[in-house]
Amino acid sequence: MANISAEQVRSEVAAWLDEAWDPAITCAEWWQRLAASGYASPMLPESMGGKGYTRDLAMAVSATMGERDVVGPPMGLGLMLAAPTIAAHGSPEQQATYIPRILDGTDAWCQLFSEPGAGSDLAGLGTKAELDGDEYVITGQKVWTSGGQHADWGMLLARTNVDAPKHQGISYFAFHMHQPGVEVRPLREMTGRAMFNEVFIDEARVPVANVIGGLNNGWAVANTTLMVERASIGGGGGAGLGVALPGSIAGHVQRRVGEFTASHTGTAAGSVGGNTVKMFTALARQTLCIDDPIVRQGIAELHTLTELNKLNIMRARSGQGSTGVEGNLAKLLLTHTLRRAREIGNHIIGAQGMLWGSDSLSKGAVQELTVFSPGPAIYGGTDQIQRNIASERGLGLPKEPGDFRTTPYRELPKNG
Repeated sequence: MANISAEQVRSEVAAWLDEAWDPAITCAEWWQRLAASGYASPMLPESMGGKGYTRDLAMAVSATMGERDVVGPPMGLGLMLAAPTIAAHGSPEQQATYIPRILDGTDAWCQLFSEPGAGSDLAGLGTKAELDGDEYVITGQKVWTSGGQHADWGMLLARTNVDAPKHQGISYFAFHMHQPGVEVRPLREMTGRAMFNEVFIDEARVPVANVIGGLNNGWAVANTTLMVERASIGGGGGAGLGVALPGSIAGHVQRRVGEFTASHTGTAAGSVGGNTVKMFTALARQTLCIDDPIVRQGIAELHTLTELNKLNIMRARSGQGSTGVEGNLAKLLLTHTLRRAREIGNHIIGAQGMLWGSDSLSKGAVQELTVFSPGPAIYGGTDQIQRNIASERGLGLPKEPGDFRTTPYRELPKNG
């Protein structure tokens, strides 16, 4: 890719939006235009539907779209995780099959990794994949599956060799969700929403051709997914972009795209960034506590934490002085920032924090952030797991004793 500046990218995106954006068309048509332009996932190579941009240039695309109050790409785990993973490990045939349908919103994806007995110890997963002719028969249970109720496809980890050590007997599949033997049950959270699901799989089938990255090489492929996930979670949200759900189930693709702009739907609670600092400042003025030194200190601290995370992400993206654990550090800082935001926000609104709903002070944003705040310390890898990774891979501290990396999976002690 020829040298191009962020300002040039901003100018080009703005000019393209002048011609392409139309709030009256459907989400499907908008996403088709976005995918054809290369702006749906600009970091992908041009051969896979992207622009070959660096992260900084991709952020310029997102920022420009956010400033223009348009709907962003078909957000979700397909664009965030599946497309980059398939781009890195998929065959040319798999890339041509799956990535275009992610970029234009045709298919929604979910992540079928964690299990009731394999969360923090993901490599201990027990979902089985047994070869039957040119297909694998899959049986097992997954949990904490984000967006599973709307997914057409899943990134599935299953055990294909019980005689190999646990990290070496796992394969990574593109798993079709609309088939017999697949049941999705939403899990209701404290917020009242159901972001997560449990998925029961009983002798569902996957073609051999759907193995991503090679047989029994799923742990290496999964690590790509997990690294992208942690950096994405820690890096925050989508620059004020409107969000609609892709795929055949949610029912958004045939609705007018203008219904999903950020100005039309509002900003989702549960994310922390510059908008949160602005909201807290406005709340402090509204409640006449803006001159309280504790409130001012808290808002300044929240701004500082937000900027620190941006700098950490910028360092990771530059590749300079990289430790390899920037994504883990970003996620840890995000969970800490969320907890501090919860405390600062409730200090500002006081007893109003015990109320719920859009009629309350902050229109319920601080309240929802409060009950949401424990979640990010668990999903995407717990804080404890992030600290283990940072200490072992980043600082070179000794690992836990044991020979679990060489013991065949079938001989490992199982959870009680």
